Amino acid sequence: MRNHLVHAFVVAAIGLPLWPRLAAAQSVSPSVKPSSASSAPIPRMPDGKPDLSGVWDHPFVIDMSKDLEDLQTHKPTDKCGAEQSGCTQKGAGGELPMTPWAAEWTKNFDPARYDATGHCNPMGYTRSMNAPVPTEIIETPKEIVFLHESMFAFHVVYLDGRRHPTPDEALETMWYGHSVGHWEGDTLLVDTVGPFFATPKILLDTRGHPVSEELHIVERFHRIDAAHLGYEVTVEDPKMYTRPFRNVRTWVLMPKNEEILEYVCTENNKEVEEHHIK
Repeated sequence: MRNHLVHAFVVAAIGLPLWPRLAAAQSVSPSVKPSSASSAPIPRMPDGKPDLSGVWDHPFVIDMSKDLEDLQTHKPTDKCGAEQSGCTQKGAGGELPMTPWAAEWTKNFDPARYDATGHCNPMGYTRSMNAPVPTEIIETPKEIVFLHESMFAFHVVYLDGRRHPTPDEALETMWYGHSVGHWEGDTLLVDTVGPFFATPKILLDTRGHPVSEELHIVERFHRIDAAHLGYEVTVEDPKMYTRPFRNVRTWVLMPKNEEILEYVCTENNKEVEEHHIK
């Protein structure tokens, strides 16, 4: 049984729930040295597509500006990211290209007041993909499912060719948006939109960067080898950011006997109301 460690960034401020375990706090470089499992063939589905299934340990990213690529310097067509093993090319990091309103929000962001996870609300899509605990991927020909240990959340990516619903067609407000995907060779491209995201409660990251209902996320997943998964995400939100930006990192496959743990958030902290989280 692993030690249950505290999510240091927000627990210190508002006493949020304990993480069942803490994954790597540092981003894993795309040039990470391969393990002994890396030399094994990349597993594939019956249709020949790479099998992404497994429990993956991914970098803990508090601030999305970490490992940021400047798309004004490196275009999305550059072969540096999820598609290429050993790629270390990076653009200038630093702060995200925020609009004045987003910059003011981030400057004054107080997790004790504005982090909705203090009420055990979902983390939202981007934060679940950045959380310091593993994510399990289950792949089928028609859909891919992400099972997040954080907040015991799940998310479905549809591969059957359907389109995104319009806001009028959405059945409910969604914390994780709507995702459709398709294969480009051996790379899975996932497109997520959120005209019905539960804004303003969800955030881009734990640092507090905001998102709007115009948030558009494009992710690429590519098995670098049998033990590593290349991951890159491009974020576009014209209300909050002056231009799109991209973040690149690497996920590591955990041993076959690993399982995601049950993590149930229960609102039982008296300080929640005193700190006026909303």
